[in-house]
Amino acid sequence: MNTAKVAHTFSNLVREIRKKHVGKGPEQITTRFVGPWAVCELKGNLTSVEKFAVRTEDGRRIVRELRTTFIKEIYKDEELRAEVENVVGARLVTLFCDFDVDLDTAITVYVFDRPLGLDGLN
Repeated sequence: MNTAKVAHTFSNLVREIRKKHVGKGPEQITTRFVGPWAVCELKGNLTSVEKFAVRTEDGRRIVRELRTTFIKEIYKDEELRAEVENVVGARLVTLFCDFDVDLDTAITVYVFDRPLGLDGLN
């Protein structure tokens, strides 16, 4: 499978995981591979309730903390990890994520146990 197809498959899986566990999948996902990393930029993530909550500073802080903490938590599930690992053929070691409430953009970096051999333009 070529890099573009793997990136598309990976993005679709990430969207389905978010939709299932968060209640809404992102409107747009871009996935790039760099060495042992799969880097996903996710735009259009906020649910209606979150859009209401982020109107206050406390709401913004809570949504950001919940988004980053919860995403890390759901990937502790072994079956879910196996799905992600199957797409790239490598073991998921850890992930890093952050969420910008103002931009409604999340970045998640999936770190695998070896270079994926998928570097290139996507």
